Amino acid sequence: MPHVIVKLYPGRSEDQKKQLADEIVKNVVAITKCDEKSVSVAFEEINKEDWAEKVYRPDILNKKDNLYKLPGYNPFE
Repeated sequence: MPHVIVKLYPGRSEDQKKQLADEIVKNVVAITKCDEKSVSVAFEEINKEDWAEKVYRPDILNKKDNLYKLPGYNPFE
């Protein structure tokens, strides 16, 4: 606890993903006051043409009550 899943388009290097994971872990530890060993981070690469149906609809539209940061776009408009 906690486990963070980052969904993004393909194309980031392994170094970029490692750097982002490290920064996420630092912030999670600082804010939640948990041990670093308790935090895990995963990346799921989603192709641009699949984003609306695989991410936006299920994770954003259908789970608005869970979101603390809404995106400033809507691929269905």
